[in-house]
Amino acid sequence: MGATNCPETPRQRMISMMYLVLTALLALNVSKEILDSFLIVNESLVTTNENFTKKIELTYSQFDKQLKINEAKVRPFFENAQKARKMAKDMIGFIEQTRAEVIAAESKKTVEECKDINLREIGQRDRYVEGTRYFIGNSESGAGGRAADLKKKIEDFKVNMLNLLDKKKHTKMDLGLDTKGPYKNASGKAQNWEMHNFYYTILVANVVILNKLIAEVKNAEFDVVNALLTDISGDDFKFDEVGAKVVAKSNYVLTGENFEADIFVAAYDTKQNPVIEVGSGIDSNTMVISGATTKVDGYRGVGKLKLSAGAAGVKQFGGKITITAADGTSKSYPFNSEYVVGTPSATISPTMMNVFYIGVDNPVSISVPGASNEQVTPTITGGGGTITKSPGNGLYNVKVSTQGECTVNVSAKMGATSKNMGMMKFRVKRIPDPVAYVGGVRGGVIPKANLLAAGGVIPKMDGFDFNVYPTIIGFTLAIVKGGDYFPETTTGPRFSAKMIQMLNGVSKGQKVFFEDIKAKLPDGTTRNLGAITLKVG
Repeated sequence: MGATNCPETPRQRMISMMYLVLTALLALNVSKEILDSFLIVNESLVTTNENFTKKIELTYSQFDKQLKINEAKVRPFFENAQKARKMAKDMIGFIEQTRAEVIAAESKKTVEECKDINLREIGQRDRYVEGTRYFIGNSESGAGGRAADLKKKIEDFKVNMLNLLDKKKHTKMDLGLDTKGPYKNASGKAQNWEMHNFYYTILVANVVILNKLIAEVKNAEFDVVNALLTDISGDDFKFDEVGAKVVAKSNYVLTGENFEADIFVAAYDTKQNPVIEVGSGIDSNTMVISGATTKVDGYRGVGKLKLSAGAAGVKQFGGKITITAADGTSKSYPFNSEYVVGTPSATISPTMMNVFYIGVDNPVSISVPGASNEQVTPTITGGGGTITKSPGNGLYNVKVSTQGECTVNVSAKMGATSKNMGMMKFRVKRIPDPVAYVGGVRGGVIPKANLLAAGGVIPKMDGFDFNVYPTIIGFTLAIVKGGDYFPETTTGPRFSAKMIQMLNGVSKGQKVFFEDIKAKLPDGTTRNLGAITLKVG
C-alpha cells in the first residue's frame, strides 16, 4: 500500500515517546533497579494478602461460634457474611484470571502456566505493548479492553457489599477500591481510572497493581464481615441457663505472686451475695469438693479469688458457688479451672540476626510472658549501646558503637515491684565490606557500550539484610596501551571526563582496571574494596 500523509494520533506520538524513554533508560542502565523495586513491592503484597486471608478466616470462625449460641438471631447476619465471602472470592478470582492473562500475553506462555508463576521467573518484565492492548483495547479511553471490565466489576462489587449492611448503622463505611479519581497524567491532564493504571504500564507494574487490588478486596471483605459480626448484640440474647464463670486476670503467674480471678454467675442478679467454696477440684455430679476447702467472700454476685502461686507448673482448682433462687431455695453451680505458674523469663529476639552492627539500626523484639509491653523495661550494657522503643508491640531499636560484646537486660513490673526477667549477650561487629560493581559485573567480559553507560562504580551490600547505603569516595581507572600503564584517579563514584575519554579509546579485547576503590560506610569507616578487571567485548 502507498504511504499516507495522515498526522500522528496522540497515541502514536505517545508510543514514539515511550520507545525513546525506554531506550534512554536502557542506556542509563537504571531499568534493572526499577524492576527489582517492583519485585520487592509485589512480594510484600503477596505476603500481606496471605496474612489478610488468615485474619478474615478468624472472623468467619467467630460467626460460626455465634451461630451455635443463638441461631435464630445470628442466621441473617451469618448468611450475609457468606454472601460477602462468595462475592469477594469471585472478585479475587476475576483479578487473578486477569493477572494470568496479561502475564501470558506478554510472556508468550499459556494462561494456565501463568496462574501460579513467580514474577521473578518471568523474563523481560518491562514489556508493555501486549499488556496495553489487553487492558486498553483500540479505544482512546480504555473502554475497549479488560480495564473497563475490571472497573465495572469493582464498582458492582462495592455496591453489592455495602447492600449487605444496615445503612443506618454504617453510613460512613468506606470500602476503598476507588475508581473515580481524580487522576492526572505526568502533564497534569485528567485521566480516567483505566488509562491511569494500565496505559503503557510495564508487565511487572501491572502485576503489582492487580495484587494491590486483591489486597483492597480482602480489606473490604474484612470490613463488611466484621461490621456484620458487631451488629449481633449480646444484649439481645435470651439466656435460658445459668452457669458459674471464672474470669482470671491472668492464667500465667510468676513464683511468689498471687493468682487472681473473678468468680461469678453469668446473667444473674448482682444484688445477691453468693457463697463460694474452693478446693483442688470438684465432682460436678455429687458437688463434693476435693482437698482443703477455702471460703471466698461474695459481693454483688462476684467473688474475688486469690491463690498462692506455689511451685512452677499447672495448678487446678474447683468449687461451687451457691445463690438464692427467686423461690427462696438455694442452688449451687460447680466450676473447675486451672492456671499456670512459671519462673521469671524473658524473650529477646533480634529481628534481623544474632549480632548487632555498628552504624545501623538493629531492630529487636522483646517480650515477657504474662506481662504487657508497658510493664517491660529493657536496658543495654557494653558495646556503647543504646536501646529505644520503636512503633509496634514489643519492638525496640538498638544502636552500638564499639566492637566486642553487649548485654540486653530485661525487667518487668509485676504488681508493685520490678523483677529481673532475664538477659542475652550479643556480639557487636562492624558492617561488612560492600562489593564494588561496574556495569552490574565484577569481572569478565563487558561490552564497551555497557561500560560507558555504567557511568561509574556502584557499591552493593551483597548478602547483608540491613538497609545500608555505602558511598564510593574515590577510585583509579587504568589501561595498558603500547606496553605503558596509564592510570587516572577521581573522587566520588562517577567516571571523570578524562576517564570517559580513556574508555572511548579502548578497543575490543583490551583490559580495563579499576583499582584502589574506596567506600565510606554509615559507621564512619572507610573501606578499600579492592580491584575490578574487565575485558572489553
